Amino acid sequence: MAAAKIAPSMLSSDFANLAAEADRMVRLGADWLHMDIMDGHFVPNLTIGAPVIQSLRKHTKAYLDCHLMVTNPSDYVEPLAKAGASGFTFHIEVSRDNWQELIQSIKAKGMRPGVSLRPGTPVEEVFPLVEAENPVELVLVMTVEPGFGGQKFMPEMMEKVRVLRKKYPSLDIEVDGGLGPSTIDVAAAAGANCIVAGSSIFGAADPGEVILTLRKSVEGSQDNN
Repeated sequence: MAAAKIAPSMLSSDFANLAAEADRMVRLGADWLHMDIMDGHFVPNLTIGAPVIQSLRKHTKAYLDCHLMVTNPSDYVEPLAKAGASGFTFHIEVSRDNWQELIQSIKAKGMRPGVSLRPGTPVEEVFPLVEAENPVELVLVMTVEPGFGGQKFMPEMMEKVRVLRKKYPSLDIEVDGGLGPSTIDVAAAAGANCIVAGSSIFGAADPGEVILTLRKSVEGSQDNN
Protein backbone atom coordinates (compact mmCIF):
# COMPACT_ATOMS: atom_id res chain seq x y z
CA MET A 1 0.00 0.00 0.00
CA ALA A 2 1.18 3.52 -0.81
CA ALA A 3 1.76 5.39 2.48
CA ALA A 4 0.00 8.68 3.20
CA LYS A 5 2.25 11.67 2.55
CA ILE A 6 1.13 15.20 3.33
CA ALA A 7 3.02 17.87 1.41
CA PRO A 8 2.36 21.50 2.35
CA SER A 9 2.73 23.66 -0.75
CA MET A 10 5.44 26.17 0.10
CA LEU A 11 4.07 28.53 -2.58
CA SER A 12 1.50 29.50 0.08
CA SER A 13 4.11 30.03 2.81
CA ASP A 14 5.85 33.25 3.76
CA PHE A 15 8.67 33.23 1.19
CA ALA A 16 10.62 35.81 3.19
CA ASN A 17 10.89 33.24 6.00
CA LEU A 18 11.11 30.04 3.98
CA ALA A 19 13.51 28.18 6.30
CA ALA A 20 11.36 28.89 9.37
CA GLU A 21 8.19 27.95 7.47
CA ALA A 22 9.75 24.66 6.32
CA ASP A 23 10.82 23.85 9.87
CA ARG A 24 7.35 24.72 11.21
CA MET A 25 5.64 22.43 8.66
CA VAL A 26 7.93 19.50 9.47
CA ARG A 27 7.35 20.00 13.20
CA LEU A 28 3.59 20.04 12.56
CA GLY A 29 3.75 16.65 10.85
CA ALA A 30 4.42 17.28 7.15
CA ASP A 31 6.03 14.34 5.31
CA TRP A 32 7.20 16.29 2.30
CA LEU A 33 7.56 19.95 1.34
CA HIS A 34 6.05 20.66 -2.08
CA MET A 35 8.05 23.16 -4.13
CA ASP A 36 6.40 24.75 -7.19
CA ILE A 37 8.94 25.65 -9.84
CA MET A 38 7.34 27.73 -12.62
CA ASP A 39 9.14 29.32 -15.54
CA GLY A 40 6.66 32.01 -16.60
CA HIS A 41 6.33 30.16 -19.91
CA PHE A 42 4.67 26.76 -19.41
CA VAL A 43 2.50 28.60 -16.89
CA PRO A 44 2.13 32.39 -16.66
CA ASN A 45 3.50 32.65 -13.14
CA LEU A 46 7.20 32.83 -12.24
CA THR A 47 8.13 31.40 -8.85
CA ILE A 48 11.38 29.85 -7.66
CA GLY A 49 14.29 27.92 -9.10
CA ALA A 50 17.37 25.98 -8.06
CA PRO A 51 18.98 28.84 -6.03
CA VAL A 52 16.03 28.90 -3.61
CA ILE A 53 16.03 25.10 -3.29
CA GLN A 54 19.76 25.26 -2.58
CA SER A 55 19.29 27.91 0.11
CA LEU A 56 16.45 25.99 1.73
CA ARG A 57 18.35 22.69 1.66
CA LYS A 58 20.94 24.19 4.02
CA HIS A 59 18.20 24.58 6.63
CA THR A 60 16.20 21.37 6.28
CA LYS A 61 16.60 17.62 5.85
CA ALA A 62 13.00 17.35 4.59
CA TYR A 63 12.02 15.63 1.35
CA LEU A 64 11.75 18.45 -1.20
CA ASP A 65 9.02 17.41 -3.62
CA CYS A 66 9.71 19.58 -6.68
CA HIS A 67 6.97 20.07 -9.27
CA LEU A 68 8.35 21.53 -12.49
CA MET A 69 5.82 23.59 -14.41
CA VAL A 70 8.40 24.43 -17.05
CA THR A 71 8.74 24.07 -20.80
CA ASN A 72 12.20 22.42 -20.77
CA PRO A 73 12.40 20.16 -17.70
CA SER A 74 15.66 18.54 -18.87
CA ASP A 75 17.44 21.88 -18.40
CA TYR A 76 16.61 21.74 -14.69
CA VAL A 77 17.76 18.22 -13.82
CA GLU A 78 21.39 19.00 -13.05
CA PRO A 79 20.84 22.36 -11.28
CA LEU A 80 18.09 20.93 -9.07
CA ALA A 81 20.07 17.80 -8.22
CA LYS A 82 23.02 19.98 -7.20
CA ALA A 83 20.66 22.19 -5.18
CA GLY A 84 19.38 19.22 -3.18
CA ALA A 85 15.96 18.44 -4.65
CA SER A 86 14.52 15.07 -3.59
CA GLY A 87 11.71 14.48 -6.08
CA PHE A 88 11.58 15.82 -9.64
CA THR A 89 8.11 15.81 -11.20
CA PHE A 90 7.87 16.96 -14.82
CA HIS A 91 4.81 17.53 -17.02
CA ILE A 92 3.88 14.96 -19.65
CA GLU A 93 2.65 17.74 -21.98
CA VAL A 94 6.23 18.94 -22.58
CA SER A 95 7.95 15.53 -22.38
CA ARG A 96 6.10 13.32 -24.84
CA ASP A 97 9.22 12.84 -27.00
CA ASN A 98 11.94 12.54 -24.37
CA TRP A 99 10.45 11.15 -21.15
CA GLN A 100 12.67 8.05 -21.23
CA GLU A 101 15.88 10.11 -21.24
CA LEU A 102 14.39 12.48 -18.68
CA ILE A 103 13.55 9.69 -16.21
CA GLN A 104 17.02 8.21 -16.73
CA SER A 105 18.77 11.51 -16.00
CA ILE A 106 16.59 12.27 -12.94
CA LYS A 107 17.42 8.86 -11.46
CA ALA A 108 21.09 9.11 -12.38
CA LYS A 109 21.25 12.32 -10.35
CA GLY A 110 19.75 10.61 -7.32
CA MET A 111 16.28 12.18 -7.48
CA ARG A 112 12.91 10.43 -7.60
CA PRO A 113 11.09 10.88 -10.94
CA GLY A 114 7.42 11.79 -11.16
CA VAL A 115 5.09 12.87 -13.95
CA SER A 116 2.26 15.38 -13.77
CA LEU A 117 -0.73 16.01 -15.97
CA ARG A 118 -2.87 19.09 -16.45
CA PRO A 119 -6.66 18.81 -16.09
CA GLY A 120 -7.15 18.64 -19.87
CA THR A 121 -4.66 15.81 -20.42
CA PRO A 122 -6.06 12.25 -20.61
CA VAL A 123 -4.77 9.94 -17.87
CA GLU A 124 -3.82 7.30 -20.48
CA GLU A 125 -0.88 9.48 -21.50
CA VAL A 126 1.03 8.57 -18.33
CA PHE A 127 0.46 4.78 -18.46
CA PRO A 128 3.61 4.12 -20.54
CA LEU A 129 5.72 6.08 -18.04
CA VAL A 130 4.45 4.03 -15.09
CA GLU A 131 4.87 0.75 -16.98
CA ALA A 132 8.28 1.49 -18.50
CA GLU A 133 11.34 -0.59 -17.66
CA ASN A 134 12.68 2.54 -15.98
CA PRO A 135 9.41 4.01 -14.63
CA VAL A 136 8.30 7.18 -12.89
CA GLU A 137 7.60 6.56 -9.20
CA LEU A 138 4.82 9.10 -8.75
CA VAL A 139 1.95 10.50 -10.78
CA LEU A 140 0.69 13.98 -9.91
CA VAL A 141 -2.89 14.63 -10.98
CA MET A 142 -3.49 18.37 -11.10
CA THR A 143 -6.89 19.18 -9.61
CA VAL A 144 -6.67 22.80 -10.79
CA GLU A 145 -5.11 24.38 -13.88
CA PRO A 146 -1.44 24.76 -12.85
CA GLY A 147 0.11 28.17 -12.35
CA PHE A 148 -1.48 29.85 -9.36
CA GLY A 149 -2.38 28.94 -5.78
CA GLY A 150 -5.79 29.30 -4.18
CA GLN A 151 -7.91 27.84 -6.99
CA LYS A 152 -11.04 25.73 -6.63
CA PHE A 153 -10.71 21.94 -6.54
CA MET A 154 -11.99 20.11 -9.66
CA PRO A 155 -13.78 16.95 -8.44
CA GLU A 156 -14.10 15.62 -11.99
CA MET A 157 -10.33 14.91 -11.90
CA MET A 158 -10.97 12.13 -9.37
CA GLU A 159 -11.82 9.73 -12.19
CA LYS A 160 -8.13 9.90 -13.23
CA VAL A 161 -7.08 9.06 -9.68
CA ARG A 162 -9.53 6.13 -9.51
CA VAL A 163 -8.25 4.73 -12.82
CA LEU A 164 -4.62 5.00 -11.70
CA ARG A 165 -5.25 3.44 -8.29
CA LYS A 166 -7.13 0.50 -9.77
CA LYS A 167 -4.38 -0.10 -12.32
CA TYR A 168 -1.39 0.55 -10.02
CA PRO A 169 -2.23 -0.40 -6.40
CA SER A 170 1.14 0.59 -4.92
CA LEU A 171 1.86 3.74 -6.98
CA ASP A 172 2.33 7.10 -5.27
CA ILE A 173 -0.60 9.15 -6.59
CA GLU A 174 -0.42 12.83 -5.73
CA VAL A 175 -3.15 15.46 -6.02
CA ASP A 176 -2.54 19.19 -6.07
CA GLY A 177 -4.98 22.09 -6.21
CA GLY A 178 -7.77 23.16 -3.89
CA LEU A 179 -7.13 20.36 -1.39
CA GLY A 180 -8.21 20.89 2.21
CA PRO A 181 -10.55 19.53 4.90
CA SER A 182 -13.61 20.06 2.67
CA THR A 183 -12.19 18.25 -0.39
CA ILE A 184 -9.84 15.64 1.07
CA ASP A 185 -12.39 12.85 1.54
CA VAL A 186 -13.30 12.63 -2.14
CA ALA A 187 -9.60 12.62 -3.11
CA ALA A 188 -8.70 10.00 -0.50
CA ALA A 189 -11.65 7.81 -1.49
CA ALA A 190 -10.52 7.94 -5.13
CA GLY A 191 -7.12 6.59 -4.07
CA ALA A 192 -4.81 9.60 -3.70
CA ASN A 193 -2.13 9.07 -1.05
CA CYS A 194 0.15 12.12 -1.55
CA ILE A 195 -1.72 15.29 -0.72
CA VAL A 196 -0.46 18.75 -1.66
CA ALA A 197 -2.22 21.55 0.21
CA GLY A 198 -1.30 25.21 0.29
CA SER A 199 -3.85 27.81 1.34
CA SER A 200 -5.83 25.31 3.46
CA ILE A 201 -2.75 24.60 5.62
CA PHE A 202 -1.01 27.97 5.68
CA GLY A 203 -4.25 29.92 6.00
CA ALA A 204 -5.52 27.83 8.92
CA ALA A 205 -5.55 28.96 12.54
CA ASP A 206 -4.14 25.51 13.40
CA PRO A 207 -2.12 24.17 10.44
CA GLY A 208 -1.08 21.06 12.37
CA GLU A 209 -4.73 20.11 12.80
CA VAL A 210 -5.28 20.42 9.03
CA ILE A 211 -2.24 18.21 8.28
CA LEU A 212 -3.63 15.62 10.70
CA THR A 213 -7.11 15.80 9.12
CA LEU A 214 -5.63 15.20 5.65
CA ARG A 215 -3.57 12.25 6.88
CA LYS A 216 -6.46 10.65 8.76
CA SER A 217 -8.68 10.88 5.69
CA VAL A 218 -6.12 9.11 3.48
CA GLU A 219 -5.43 6.43 6.08
CA GLY A 220 -9.13 5.98 6.79
CA SER A 221 -9.91 5.46 3.09
CA GLN A 222 -7.11 2.93 2.78
CA ASP A 223 -8.42 1.00 5.78
CA ASN A 224 -11.86 0.84 4.19
CA ASN A 225 -10.64 -0.51 0.86
